[in-house]
Amino acid sequence: MDISRRTLTTGAMGALATTTIARPSWAQSDSISDELLGNTDFWTAVEAYTYAYPLVTMEYTRRVLTNVAEPKGTRAPMGQLGRLREYPDASFKDVTAPNADTLYTYGFFDVSKEPYIVSVPDMDDRYALFPMLDGWTNVFDVPGKRTTGTGAQTFAVTGPGWTGTLPEGVTEYKSPTSMVWLLGRIYCTGTKEDYAAVHKIQDEMSLVPLSSFGKDYTPPAGKVDPSIDMKTAVRDQVNALDAVEYFTLFSELLKTNPPAAADAPILKKMADIGIVPGQDFDASKLDVVLQKKVPQIAFARIMLHFKDSDGDITDINGWAYTTKTGLYGTNYIQRALITAIGLGANRPQDAVYPTSTKSASGLIHRDYDGSEKYVIRFEKGQLPPVNGFWSITMYNAKYFFVANPLNRYSISARQDLKANADGSVDIYLQNESPGADKESNWLPAPKDKFILMMRLYWPKEGNPSILDGSWVLPPATKAS
Repeated sequence: MDISRRTLTTGAMGALATTTIARPSWAQSDSISDELLGNTDFWTAVEAYTYAYPLVTMEYTRRVLTNVAEPKGTRAPMGQLGRLREYPDASFKDVTAPNADTLYTYGFFDVSKEPYIVSVPDMDDRYALFPMLDGWTNVFDVPGKRTTGTGAQTFAVTGPGWTGTLPEGVTEYKSPTSMVWLLGRIYCTGTKEDYAAVHKIQDEMSLVPLSSFGKDYTPPAGKVDPSIDMKTAVRDQVNALDAVEYFTLFSELLKTNPPAAADAPILKKMADIGIVPGQDFDASKLDVVLQKKVPQIAFARIMLHFKDSDGDITDINGWAYTTKTGLYGTNYIQRALITAIGLGANRPQDAVYPTSTKSASGLIHRDYDGSEKYVIRFEKGQLPPVNGFWSITMYNAKYFFVANPLNRYSISARQDLKANADGSVDIYLQNESPGADKESNWLPAPKDKFILMMRLYWPKEGNPSILDGSWVLPPATKAS
């Protein structure tokens, strides 16, 4: 990871001003001291913080999402499946950037003691995917229509050291870590009939420990820990940790979530500041001066990567997206950035998420505003090339759905889009209806600022494809 003095003394200060953490008093100056920049442990600690960020964030996420007695809403106890039953509306504020395309079936479980077995019924050719994330946020396997088809399937998720025998007909997926997050998505049109069909699939899915497979099994009630903060956003909780708290937790997590073999170089560096896999954190090796400064500086650098990405982020026609998600290798800063802004992201072969905050009209790109009218035109034959489905979702400035008379939060081919005489398709982005004859192509906007996000599930490979840049998403321009 290349962190230059210039990056830290100029970019990081600006990034701090725009992140969710409070700007500390030491950040008021225009530069970080030469003494700090000349401290080898400082650089090591910044790298270590970035390296550890996904694992620490996953642990805080696990705590919050499993701290319930029984499955409800977006939460379910450890070792149990939760099932979202309908799409959220404009009143939903639990998670930013919600979707109205797939219903989630999800669960955290621990495979350190024994495997867990997941059973999925026949999907009847319905699009679905069941990505599994390890503690480092890598998507280590993705059963689903793209990879394993839509027939009934049963698979076991085994831990890094497990070597036992599985029942006949059960496929093994080995997790690199003890912590596993199953984040299944099932396509649903949102009609009453389709909700019922997806609910049936969800109800027939099961998650059981290997020792209970094939037996009558009732999961124990979840244990609720009142000390866990259930109100503060996970990212804010992580950002509030000082370096000792942060690295102490990280070192504990390393005991059951081992690093990859390719991480050997950074592990060797981290030993100098008291971090050794399998051991408790030795805080005496970390300079006291760094204990408060490193978290803020390191997180600012993570967020700065969105603009200074070394090619990890593509920005074209007002849309920014990445095809470097799900599997990260040693690209630790990209992994940390995706953790911060899109935890749970799929592999690019499964989904790409272009996001647009500004109109591409004219020489100066300006924030979208509902007082204006915008159009996205897909020329004939240039609708998004996908094997799964695509959609464009409308959010307000805080990434929540926008109340509107159609109760329409996203637009896609399921709206029966009308083509122009020349075969092109226009999507209308505005607050007021474009007229009854164009409402099928209307994505209602708020009266003020808004943000767009496209979802391309199972994008096609080859020409044209967003994966290699041979297909380019057209800009949203002001209507004439």
